Amino acid sequence: MNTISRRAAGAALAAALAVPAALAATPSASAAPFCGLTWGSGARATSPALLWSGRVTAARTGQHTCFDRVVFDLDPGRGTLGYRVRYVSAVTGPGSGLPIPVTGGARIQITVDAPSTLRRSSTSFPGWRTFRQLTNTGSFEGYTDYGLGVRARLPMRAFVLADAGGGRRLVVDVAHAW
Repeated sequence: MNTISRRAAGAALAAALAVPAALAATPSASAAPFCGLTWGSGARATSPALLWSGRVTAARTGQHTCFDRVVFDLDPGRGTLGYRVRYVSAVTGPGSGLPIPVTGGARIQITVDAPSTLRRSSTSFPGWRTFRQLTNTGSFEGYTDYGLGVRARLPMRAFVLADAGGGRRLVVDVAHAW
């Protein structure tokens, strides 16, 4: 009798474990990524040794169907453009490390491994799906920092494009949803 009880219990346990596994394997519409994007929200960065001698000349933004985009334009220069793009609890100023207020439910600190002569500035994005505020926090010792306030911690990506004239563009996209 004891053997039958163990076998019955083992079979019941196996059946109970199989049901959640079968449900987890069943595709659902809610499991599909937004617009097919599979970026994630982890930090994006190149090697900290990468520096670009050209200067950051502009930051421009745009809205797309699935994401909001910010592009940092850089003059022609030498080296390799490096960057760090990461979610932070507070955006900090270059050199001082003091917190810089940035509007939004989540904040992204963007460090461009290149100098800039642009003045500190801030732009708000009323009515945008993801972006809330972009703040140029300044440049210090060859690095330029921006704080990007977004609606929530959402998937993002970052990449560098080379211009025909020798300049570079750092592109940061933040999705509208998961």
